[in-house]
Amino acid sequence: MIKNFGIGIDLVHIKKFEKITYSKKPSFYKKTFLPSEIKYCLKFKKPAEHFAGKFAIKESVKKSISESIPFLDIETFHSKSKLKIKLHKNWNTKYNILGSISHENEYAIGMVISEKIKN
Repeated sequence: MIKNFGIGIDLVHIKKFEKITYSKKPSFYKKTFLPSEIKYCLKFKKPAEHFAGKFAIKESVKKSISESIPFLDIETFHSKSKLKIKLHKNWNTKYNILGSISHENEYAIGMVISEKIKN
């Protein structure tokens, strides 16, 4: 039973995203975040903490599953103030994902529980 579940957690120092802003290094951001995620983060006064949080979630997803998944196949968004994680391509038929995100002061944290879908 437990072999079908995975847990991933990641802690990110927000200063990393403050030093390498979107305007300085858009190529990094475009390889890591979907256009909708970039737009979401850039609308805030302090986008670095939101980018750091989304990065932590994506790293947590990667750690929670037993396969290598590209960053751009993991989409994060909010619905009714709740974090939602959507996997693209055939990943959405392989895994169910549940996650939580938080950021405060200097750090952002993401935690994910994944369930491998039995075929």
